Amino acid sequence: QGQLVESGGGLVQAGGSLRLSCAASGRTFSNYNMAWFRQAPGKEREFVATIRWSGGSTYYADSMKGRFTISRDNAKNTVYLQMNSLKPEDTAVYYCAATLGTAMNSYAMHYWGKGTLVTVSS
Repeated sequence: QGQLVESGGGLVQAGGSLRLSCAASGRTFSNYNMAWFRQAPGKEREFVATIRWSGGSTYYADSMKGRFTISRDNAKNTVYLQMNSLKPEDTAVYYCAATLGTAMNSYAMHYWGKGTLVTVSS
């Protein structure tokens, strides 16, 4: 049974940076497409970024382009999300997810982490 565990969340001032990590265990995820989602208070969970299993292709939600970078290290079974130029509206619980498919919506994910809270103060 696979497991995803996020870390790296915390409190940061607007304009600051954070690096989230997602450690995968229990099975190999090297053939899974990995993704980050986030859910702000009172809002639906939304897609943030994804990286293909090979690590060669990435895709971002429009509001994250140029600020966030997703990467993965298959040897370490870990996925990262580097977040720069953070804004108060980036405040949310950030979730790591994995899927064998290419559809990037919540229903398409096969595995989920429990999330890590990111709070951006103004």
